[in-house]
Amino acid sequence: MMSKERFLDANIPDEMAATIRPRSLLDFIGHESLKQNLSVFVSGARNRGEAMDHVLLYGPPGLGKTTLAHIVANELGTNFRATAAPMLTKQGDLAAILTSLEPMDVLFIDEIHRLPTAIEEVLYSAMEDFKLDIMLGEGPSAKSVRIDLPPFTLVGATTRTGLLSNPLRDRFGIDLRLTFYSPGDLAKIIMRSANILGTPIDGDGALMLAKSARGTPRIANRLLKRARDFAGALSKNQITADIIKTTLFQLHIDECGLDEIDREYMNTIIKHYAGGPVGIENLSAALSEPADTIEDVIEPYLMQLGFIQRTPRGRIITDAGYKHLGLEK
Repeated sequence: MMSKERFLDANIPDEMAATIRPRSLLDFIGHESLKQNLSVFVSGARNRGEAMDHVLLYGPPGLGKTTLAHIVANELGTNFRATAAPMLTKQGDLAAILTSLEPMDVLFIDEIHRLPTAIEEVLYSAMEDFKLDIMLGEGPSAKSVRIDLPPFTLVGATTRTGLLSNPLRDRFGIDLRLTFYSPGDLAKIIMRSANILGTPIDGDGALMLAKSARGTPRIANRLLKRARDFAGALSKNQITADIIKTTLFQLHIDECGLDEIDREYMNTIIKHYAGGPVGIENLSAALSEPADTIEDVIEPYLMQLGFIQRTPRGRIITDAGYKHLGLEK
């Protein structure tokens, strides 16, 4: 079974990824309207000497939510603290982080929709009043303690806004949605990354790679590094369109960016369920993939391409999906 983290190349942990991550809004490519608005919000908070309103970033994985959180801290000139909701298992975990913040710091919580309810409730007063209400002790001797917190900005990231409770979502003053990138913007990102990595890539190669990157910068940068490997194996000092073709062929990625799991997903619906409709649990069992991986990773891009539809009765392969696979409905 392919884990969600492995499929996404989730955290890009190597030092090179940190190097290619944009550090300012000026360097961040794409989402022009979002950047303009965010620049205004950052400037306003900085000029007033206040903590910026809390920010909710949402959209499919790999589109730059973590990068934007880093950029917010850099633009504000404050410290950046990061954690992930699954790591916060008890109130003391969150309390330790909140009490260590300095005034105006940025706290980033990834996958914020996965916060346990008890910890989420602690966040309410922290976000609204910069107060931390915690219980000390258990049973009859337990008592509530209120601790003052320095003003801070919480940046929450999620791929599934529908799982956020209304009380938590309402406490975010800034709500920003990231969408898939156009091939043109992705090509610019690839050219920038290639320049930083010291591996030249020609325009045709960058555009070909962009069209196969599922509209996602994280995947584009991952494929660029694999193309660099193939260029080195072929003793080439530049990544060309021919090297990109070789890279995509070896990685079993087609011209639309679909890989083996995408095609297996579509073929499963066609061969075993007559093209659909089929429910997510049946698909999860048939593919040996978690349902949330299918919903968050595989399906959004296929839906954007118009290859599948989600209906009340289940998933359906569209005429365009059949055509892409070279099959007749």
